[in-house]
Parts: sequence; C-alpha cells; structure tokens
Amino acid sequence: MPPEFFLDRNLGRRVAEELGALGWRVHRIGQVFPADAQDVPDEEWIVHGLEQGWVPLSKDGRIKTRDREIQPVRDRAAVLFYLDNQQLRTVEMVERLHAHRDAIHLAVGRGGPAAYAVRCDRIDRTWP
Repeated sequence: MPPEFFLDRNLGRRVAEELGALGWRVHRIGQVFPADAQDVPDEEWIVHGLEQGWVPLSKDGRIKTRDREIQPVRDRAAVLFYLDNQQLRTVEMVERLHAHRDAIHLAVGRGGPAAYAVRCDRIDRTWP
C-alpha cells in the first residue's frame, strides 16, 4: 500500500488536487482543521498527521531546525519531506514531487527519524 501524505497549508489546494489526480494518496490540512489551519502550530498538524500514519509534506524546510516541530518526527521515528525551494509555482511543485515519487516512497519505507529535501534532481536526507 503506498504511503499517504499530509500536506501543509503552504502547498495549497491545487497541489493536493493535482497530486491526487496523479494517484498520490493525500490529505490537505484544510480538510482536517478549520480556517485552513491558520492558527494551528506546525507541531500540532504534524502530530495529527503522524497519528493517522500520514507522512508530513511541506515547503518549509525550517521545520527540521525547530525542536518542537521536529520532535514528533523524532519521537515516532517518522519521515518528513519538504520542497527545497519555496518560490516554485504549483505546476513546478507537482512536477518535482511526482518526478521523485519512487525515491520518496523508498525513503518512507526506510523509516526515520528523517527529513528529506525534495530538490530539482533528487531527494536528500537533511536531518538528522
């Protein structure tokens, strides 16, 4: 069974819709928390997703540097992914993630704790 991903609000609705159309199993933060989770701290949505067995996906790589935000990943030996460029357009985010789908699935299978940057040409483990 392929992994399910929990998308941070910063990825937007269209990224979730387009990944879903490509066969990804995705859940948007706005489907779980009211007001598109505007007042929900990162550690809260990450914990919620991990409790469901969903892999956190964001475009904020700083999450891995903030103790309270990365702690749920550490505690659950989980894996988190983030895009290494916050300026990508929706189509570029979708293309980049989908191009590395197999590598992302392999990294999820290896387990963690770990954070990976999804780069233009590869994924890189960047934490711990």
